[in-house]
Amino acid sequence: MKCILEAIDIILKKGNREILNIGQFALQEGEILAVVGPNGAGKSTLLQVLALLQQPTKGVVLFRQNIVNKKNALGFRRRMAVVFQESLLLNTTVFNNVAQGLRLRGFCRNEIPSRVNLWLDRLGVSHLAHRMPRFLSGGEAQRVNIARAMALNPEVLFLDEPFTALDYPTRVSILKEMGVILKESGTTTFFVTHDYTEIPYLTDNAIVMGEGQISQRGKASKLFRDGFENIFCSSKKIKVGMV
Repeated sequence: MKCILEAIDIILKKGNREILNIGQFALQEGEILAVVGPNGAGKSTLLQVLALLQQPTKGVVLFRQNIVNKKNALGFRRRMAVVFQESLLLNTTVFNNVAQGLRLRGFCRNEIPSRVNLWLDRLGVSHLAHRMPRFLSGGEAQRVNIARAMALNPEVLFLDEPFTALDYPTRVSILKEMGVILKESGTTTFFVTHDYTEIPYLTDNAIVMGEGQISQRGKASKLFRDGFENIFCSSKKIKVGMV
């Protein structure tokens, strides 16, 4: 597999406090990688740096072996998509919410309706195409949010705890569907979660973070099996385990 995204010698500080310290990180093309760790471990901050939404204090991010800088960051960012915990839908119809991103990224006007309908159908919300976001349930809104991201055909998809606020049955249903979608599409995915039980639905590749650092990387099933009781230890040498 080719490396699609790299981070080298990343330091991120807020005031005098070090938020991230990542010596080297690489995401391979087609890889689905889960990121787990306690609250405050730096998971979402690392996602924001890799998604070019936040600039590190030191270090470089490379996209397809190109160093990201202020001049090219926007162009690279348009080849990615992010799904956050909150759906962040616009005050317009479901159809237009998905279509707007395609318009902004310059997709052919004739292609947009078919792409929108394809992904609304794939996420099971095509019947909501003309509904306004305020009339959607939490699960429906997040399905639309995911459809909006996938319609862009991103080279890298970032998932920042998008299932956390959903009730258990809805969360499991969407996770199962996303597992199939990601494997069928081959979309490179960086998936942040604090709930290790979500990981097997999408992947068996994981990293563990603690205190702004990556402490372990490997097969999630093995990491959990080897150290269940200590996943949320607030130590730099964190072990993987159960909450």
